[in-house]
Amino acid sequence: MMSNHDEQFEATHTEGSKMGIDLVGKTVKNKQIIFKGYIDGSPMENDMELKLGDGLKLEVPKGSNAIVVKNLYLSCDPYMRGRMLDFRGSYIPPFTPGSAIEGFGVSKVVDSDDPNFKRGDLVSGITNWEEYSLIHKTDQLRKIEQDDGIPLSYHVGLLGMPGFTAYVGFYEVCDPKKGDYVYVSAASGAVGQLVGQLAKLHGCYVVGSAGTSKKVELLKDKLGFDEAFNYKEELDLDAALMRYFPEGIDIYFDNVGGAMLDAALANMRIHGRVAVCGMVSQTNRTDTQTFLNMFSVISKRVTIKGFLQSDFVHLYARFLEDITGWYKQRKIVYIEDMNNGLESAPAAFVGLFSGKNVGKQVICVASE
Repeated sequence: MMSNHDEQFEATHTEGSKMGIDLVGKTVKNKQIIFKGYIDGSPMENDMELKLGDGLKLEVPKGSNAIVVKNLYLSCDPYMRGRMLDFRGSYIPPFTPGSAIEGFGVSKVVDSDDPNFKRGDLVSGITNWEEYSLIHKTDQLRKIEQDDGIPLSYHVGLLGMPGFTAYVGFYEVCDPKKGDYVYVSAASGAVGQLVGQLAKLHGCYVVGSAGTSKKVELLKDKLGFDEAFNYKEELDLDAALMRYFPEGIDIYFDNVGGAMLDAALANMRIHGRVAVCGMVSQTNRTDTQTFLNMFSVISKRVTIKGFLQSDFVHLYARFLEDITGWYKQRKIVYIEDMNNGLESAPAAFVGLFSGKNVGKQVICVASE
């Protein structure tokens, strides 16, 4: 139950959201999703906690070069599971227990001491899972030129990190050629759905796998994959891939790892390419994965390459131009799974690891 003060804040917050009332200088009780502590095994909702902060003044100190933003959309991404481990040898540091979870988002600038951003600007980049954030690392933000033809939330998906991952992973890592046989795992997810469509635009034959019949139909009927299958219904992944690729696989875009990667290696063609984007099947493993088909890498001269989208930031402008054009020309589509309210974020995040989301998982914190 909210106190009178909280009810007054909620009313002011809602009115401000709808009418654009200037909130600069006001102090708000800032709702946050707090990371409670490092975990083993699958993430659970109670690993995170919804809290009201002690109060955040929506004003930036002069000389701080920081900005205060109102968060509109937050991104749920599988890589965030790795940040729940106390492991500092990764490409990104772990979350801090007792602090708000950090991730990609779309936000609106409330106040700014950074000359690159002004009040009212829309930005995308790293923010916190909370209603309002004070951001000092403004070099991690990108100003959004709003386009009425593209949903604002797409800047954490199609035009954000997942979209850019798909774009550089396919074009720069996979080295595609017209007529290639392409396999995409986790194909209905934030990255996989776009990889498959880019491959079709490039003149490739594309098969995707997913975990439900609904997702399989989505891949074929809406996303334009040539074929798709439910990997959970296959007793033998090696045989399944042989059935869909009787002549072998030229490109495997791997979002899963584990047994699926092993089966794909057995079915690669000579000079095949494997782009290792993610290994969601390995997220909660504590033992070592054994691969049976690694000799195929030698006999078929297969290239296996892991990558990070951040290695290709010099291509971001080209990516935005290409993807925006193709989307507006209706050559590609994008599917979101939208949850409403900051309080829905823990369940939405946990659902990523059981396949509950259909498409890119997004949290709507507030309307613009």
